[in-house]
Amino acid sequence: MALSALFVVGLGVAVFVGFNVGGSNIGVAFGPAAGASAVSKTGAAALMTLFFFLGGWTVGRGVVRTMGGRIVPSSYFTPETSVVVLFFIGFALFLANVVGVPASTSMTGVGSIAGLGLASEALDWATMTEILTWWLVSPIVAFWVSAVVGRYFYSRLASALAIKQTEGSLLALDRRGALPRPRLGANTTRREAVGTLLVVIVACYTAFSAGTSNAANAIAPLVGAGTLAIEPGLLLVGVAVGLGAFTIGRRTIATMGEGLTEMPLLAALVVAIVSSTLVTILSWFDIPVSVVIIATMSIVGLGWGRATRTVDERTDPLATGGTSVGEAVVADEDLRDPGATDEAAELFEPATTAKVIALQNLVPAISTIAAYLVFRFLTVF
Repeated sequence: MALSALFVVGLGVAVFVGFNVGGSNIGVAFGPAAGASAVSKTGAAALMTLFFFLGGWTVGRGVVRTMGGRIVPSSYFTPETSVVVLFFIGFALFLANVVGVPASTSMTGVGSIAGLGLASEALDWATMTEILTWWLVSPIVAFWVSAVVGRYFYSRLASALAIKQTEGSLLALDRRGALPRPRLGANTTRREAVGTLLVVIVACYTAFSAGTSNAANAIAPLVGAGTLAIEPGLLLVGVAVGLGAFTIGRRTIATMGEGLTEMPLLAALVVAIVSSTLVTILSWFDIPVSVVIIATMSIVGLGWGRATRTVDERTDPLATGGTSVGEAVVADEDLRDPGATDEAAELFEPATTAKVIALQNLVPAISTIAAYLVFRFLTVF
């Protein structure tokens, strides 16, 4: 009877973790798209739920096995320790969601499990070193790839794609036939419709990549303990993520889509493609990585690259091929993307960025230290 009650508690804590994972990760996946008005927050939540589940169900199984048996041997995941680990993951993520900053789910989850391993002297240092290495490398890669795109290619891409938003609804219903049919809005161009659809598709790809890495955080300890199979666990976390996406996820969408940097449609595409590709590749190799950190550094890198382009091109005539500062300004205006602004500060927000990065590192630290102290000094575990 005690085990049955503990199992129910474990499921409840897993739902709590999944709820906070959904609230945190939806900002990463759909914040840029929502910031560019390509999708509503409600639509983003629905798509987030579906594609997160698909990512966990397909590629994410290997990450579940890593977190449920490679960082710490699965024999250390008793029903009691699994509940405690999940509690610290969920509590730390909840604190981040309360302040509207998407925390690193994988770093928080791995940190809690590492706290158990350190306290019990069972941590697999080879696996942990491999994970830590990719935690350091992947955000750097995301930052510089996005920065290079923003600094050297963004203007040309914007001129070539010219994804410019117009006023009014993107789609409307044509009621002239027997059945209503969707059509382009009154002011919507075909290029705008295609560009907006592309942004939403890439956001779904980001949600898929989040599922490949982060579904494990809610169920890996229970799977490692043998109290929950992977398939029903993934179904459970899919429902929980949906609950979080539809409720507390609205604040993280606003932070990631509006607070860090101006985010027109093209920028949303760049950020999503860079971060999602890195996360999906590493998840394929069973490495739990931080979706939030990678996406955040991609946003920061793109904003920084665009900001330095704006400053340099307006002050260096050679950057635009002009012969004077005045001609450089004119040339720059011809190349500027539809969402660009005159001030670099509007493209890159150092204060908001510093706050986000600080909290994204503080939350995993809290979960790691708390888990270590509990498992180290409470003999019941």
